[in-house]
Amino acid sequence: MLPKSAVLELTYRCNHKCKFCSCPWENTEKQSLSYEKYEELSIDDWKRVLKVLDQSGVRGVTITGGESLLKEGLCDILRFIRKETGLNRDNKIVVITNGAAMSEELISVFKETDVHISLSLPGLKTYQYHTESIDNSPDNVLHWLKRANEESLDSTVNVTVTKKNYHELYETLANALIAGAGTVLLNRFLVGGRGLTYKDELMLSQDELRGILDTAEEVLALSGRVGSVGTEYPFCLIPDGGRMYKHLRVGSLCAAASGFFVIDPSGYIRTCNHSPTRVGYIFDDKIITDTGYWNIFAKRQFNLPEMCTSCAFIEDCDCGCREAAAICHDSLSALDPCFL
Repeated sequence: MLPKSAVLELTYRCNHKCKFCSCPWENTEKQSLSYEKYEELSIDDWKRVLKVLDQSGVRGVTITGGESLLKEGLCDILRFIRKETGLNRDNKIVVITNGAAMSEELISVFKETDVHISLSLPGLKTYQYHTESIDNSPDNVLHWLKRANEESLDSTVNVTVTKKNYHELYETLANALIAGAGTVLLNRFLVGGRGLTYKDELMLSQDELRGILDTAEEVLALSGRVGSVGTEYPFCLIPDGGRMYKHLRVGSLCAAASGFFVIDPSGYIRTCNHSPTRVGYIFDDKIITDTGYWNIFAKRQFNLPEMCTSCAFIEDCDCGCREAAAICHDSLSALDPCFL
C-alpha cells in the first residue's frame, strides 16, 4: 500500500547550481551512487501518473524538481489535479521553487488552483555562494513572498541550513517572515547529490544543529508564526526532547515510504528525495518492485548504529537520516554524518 502523500519531481532541470543540492542525479563524486537521467515524462504522462495515484489511495501531492517552474505545462498539471482527480481535495497543492522563474501569471494560476508556495531562501549574504545563481537573488525571493502574502496565497520560506549560512539564520528567517512568509520549513544540510562535493564546507557541527532549533524558535516566537524541521534529527540532538519548542515542530523518525514517497522525472519511485535508489516504476503493475528496500523504510526494519542500540529513546528515533548514512558510508546502519 502506498503512503498517502507523493512528491512529484517534474523535471531534472534547474536554473540554480546549489552546493547543498541532494538530488541524486547531481552527484558527480561517487560512482557507486550514479543516477542516470532517463527521458522525462511528458505532461500527458504526468496526468496518467496522477490518475494512477488517485486510484491507488494517495490523497495528496507536492510539486518539485529540479526546479518545478521549468516544467512546461506545470499550470496544466495544477488544473488537472483540481478538476480531474480527488488528489489534494482537502488541502492545498504545495509547489516548491527557488523563485527565479516566478511571474504574475503564475501568481494568478496559483490562486486559481489553491497552491501553497514554498520558496527557497538559503541565506542572504550567502545566497549567491549557495546557489551560484545568475538570474535570482534573495531580494527576488522576498519579493515573491510579499506578493504571495498580498494575494492571500499561503507561503512557506524553505531554508536549508549549512555551516556557511548558519551565522545569518536569524536574519534570513526574520526577513522572510517580515516579507510575508506564513510558515518556516528548515532542512539541515544532508550529504547527497551535488552536496557530496561540498560536504566539508557545509557540514554542521552538533552544536550548530542544536543552535538551528533555538534560533528558529526565537524568531518564530517573536513573529507569532510556526515552523517545522523537514529532515529528521537524532533525538539526542534535540534539546529537552523538543518540549521547549512551542512554535517549532521537530521529529526524529523518518517518514520515507511510510508518510510519503517520491516519483522522479522519469516516473521511477524512490523512498525519499535524498535516496539514490530506484525501487519501482509508477506504470508497473506492482509499482514497488524492490519491496525489500522499500520495506526497510515502510516497516522501519533498520539495523540501527550500534552506538544507538542501548538508547532509551530508540523506539522514537531513527538515529538521524539513514539515507545520508548510506550515501556517506555505504550502509543504512552507519552513523548519520552529523556524528562524525
